[in-house]
Amino acid sequence: MKNLTQIPILDLSAEVDELWDELNAAIRRVLRSSQFIMGPEVTEFEQRVAQYLDVKHAVALNSGTDALIIALRALGVGSGDEVITSPFTFFATAEAISLVGAQPVFVDIDPQTFNIDPNQIEAALTPRTKVILPVHLYGNPAPLEAILSIAQKYGLRVLEDCAQSFGARYVGEQGGQPQRFTGTLGDLGAFSFFPSKNLGAYGDGGMLVTNDDRLAEQARMLRTHGSRKKYYNEMIGYNSRLDTLQAAILLVKLPHLERYNQARRAIAQRYNELLKDLEGLLTPQLTPGHVFHQYTVRILNGRRDAVQARLAQRGVGTMVYYPVPLHRLPVYKHLNLRLPESERAAAEVLSLPIWPQMSHSTQDAVVEALREALP
Repeated sequence: MKNLTQIPILDLSAEVDELWDELNAAIRRVLRSSQFIMGPEVTEFEQRVAQYLDVKHAVALNSGTDALIIALRALGVGSGDEVITSPFTFFATAEAISLVGAQPVFVDIDPQTFNIDPNQIEAALTPRTKVILPVHLYGNPAPLEAILSIAQKYGLRVLEDCAQSFGARYVGEQGGQPQRFTGTLGDLGAFSFFPSKNLGAYGDGGMLVTNDDRLAEQARMLRTHGSRKKYYNEMIGYNSRLDTLQAAILLVKLPHLERYNQARRAIAQRYNELLKDLEGLLTPQLTPGHVFHQYTVRILNGRRDAVQARLAQRGVGTMVYYPVPLHRLPVYKHLNLRLPESERAAAEVLSLPIWPQMSHSTQDAVVEALREALP
């Protein structure tokens, strides 16, 4: 292949160019106001997100990791408790559980969706289980209907990890049109606004959403050192406020989210068509509601690393999300778990370039490089 320019896995410059005037105006307003912490843009962003997701409360925080930690604290999770979750996710999902003193209990994934397999959850329950924490990996909604049914049966709470799924909609087992956004079906939904996310800030940011007044109040207290009123601290909390500049940037981007997510789905559908005849490669399912934070294929027969290296030589950026399942990391290896689907996925997954403004010609170049990289 000739004259292939470097193609990153994500190109944010196209978004910045498109929104340049709006972003500059928003940033200037914050600078002129000099209200850099918990300024009016933070409150407005919370209101806009709550309206968009159709929930009562949205609590802006300084990262997706803090959103998970504060959510677990608000749910009363602590020492001696257990939280059921997926081993095939970013470390922060389990790290948050450990940081509040609880024990993550890993349940293997469905190989078709990469999300937690609900058929294996009940076998992992113990009297210490307090919360089920599904992850909507790659922007694909987890099987919430089955998970919520289990939670109701055993009196458990559900915390959704929506770090990669802002704007994704859940479709029930009976199919039909997407109805409810991820993050709004469980007791709490935790979001990340890391720059690479479908709705990303230009720094760190996070959010919790809920319809529960008490959980929202707890989350607001925990984000400001455990206080409702300044200098009157009622619990040990955190300094976890979304700064005003990031809120202003997110306010600019939120009205474009639906269009961007639709573009991601269209790019994923086109990838599936272009790659469907390649042997040794499995494309992801285009399930309803999926917003394709990542477009992730499987490279079979132990060839993933070699294919990734060949793509890099051809100027195509890719990522492996994630090369080590959490139960195999040094901090959790003592659990001595064997979770074969998560382990197989970690050895086979490869995420290809995707962003809303990606052109057909750029996508064609990625596909051509992939065809050449596959032995």
